[in-house]
Amino acid sequence: MTTQEPIPLVYPSLGEAELAAVAEVFASGWPAGQGPRGKALEQQLAGRYGVGGAVAVTNCGAALHLALLALGVQPGDEVIVADYTFPAPAHAVKYVGAVPVFADVRADTGTVDPQAVLDLIGPRTVGVIAVDTLGMPADYTELLQITGRHGLFLVEDAACAVGATYQGKEAGALAPVGCLSFHGRKGATSGEGGALLTADPALAASARLMSSFGIEPIFDQAKVVGLPIPVFTEAGYNYKLSDIAAAILQVQLGRVGELLARRNTVAARYGELFADEELAAVPYVPADRTHAWQSYLLTLDPRVDRSAVAAELRGQGIGCGHGTWACHVQPVYDSKQTCPVSADLFSRQLAIPMHAELTGPQVERVAEAVRAALRRHARPAA
Repeated sequence: MTTQEPIPLVYPSLGEAELAAVAEVFASGWPAGQGPRGKALEQQLAGRYGVGGAVAVTNCGAALHLALLALGVQPGDEVIVADYTFPAPAHAVKYVGAVPVFADVRADTGTVDPQAVLDLIGPRTVGVIAVDTLGMPADYTELLQITGRHGLFLVEDAACAVGATYQGKEAGALAPVGCLSFHGRKGATSGEGGALLTADPALAASARLMSSFGIEPIFDQAKVVGLPIPVFTEAGYNYKLSDIAAAILQVQLGRVGELLARRNTVAARYGELFADEELAAVPYVPADRTHAWQSYLLTLDPRVDRSAVAAELRGQGIGCGHGTWACHVQPVYDSKQTCPVSADLFSRQLAIPMHAELTGPQVERVAEAVRAALRRHARPAA
């Protein structure tokens, strides 16, 4: 085992400003959800993304679920979802009794292939969930054309992409409905958290109602003179984001540029250090978009034993991971589909440390360790 300081795969950038914001919430007496800080956060999000409505919720999975409910997805409907991703989008489809249909991805970016989406549209298809894979925005020009032509909704899962852009527009606002995550490894974090963004204020209002058991916010009702008694018109959910988390996020959103700049520096240095590496390819970023660098994935040569490389890195205190999932092979979906590109990326990609707190020497140590491990655990060329 190494005696060197561990280098974690992920690490949140939280500090004194976030603590001060939490202290203000404690002093206010309203730490619960949909209070004054939650409202302020939703206004901040709507302004930042230029959308008609924003709903702060407990996580991105909740935002995806609420989006499908508000869009009226029914049991038996089919929703096309990007395959190479954390399975939250497909889970959300199952939550509403619909059928997830998995679309394969581009080999270069890992984002959903528009042609694959087009080929999967059938009589039961009602919409598409695109994913900004690990911080890389998908091809929204083509996806909007396809969904518009076929009368389908398009939802952007921008869970990993806070701060990324596509053709100059910020991820999260690239489709009529967008869903964000504020999990601990994201570009802005409150530990857990999420948001639904939409150009349609009525859709936002529906999602907000469903996020709070189907009633209007208790905080608002408490200010009404008299005794208003809530009426439950929907069997909603408890997806409210606490005001504690909302206060943290208000600070974090103001730091997105600063933190992303640091991630960009790390990504650029990795690109230099792995530029001539024959056993691993670095991420490709098309010229019309920018990456949020939630994760940094190397695509390993097929000759490399990824598990052995990971074991060696972890033995040295260097965090690493498999990347993300090929959803169509997960037992929960019992899918008979094949997505060969997604399956290949799932088997060969390796996540190495990526966060805003990495130092230059740490990045160099990671690269040196990875390159050495690749050589030790690669089969000779045929």
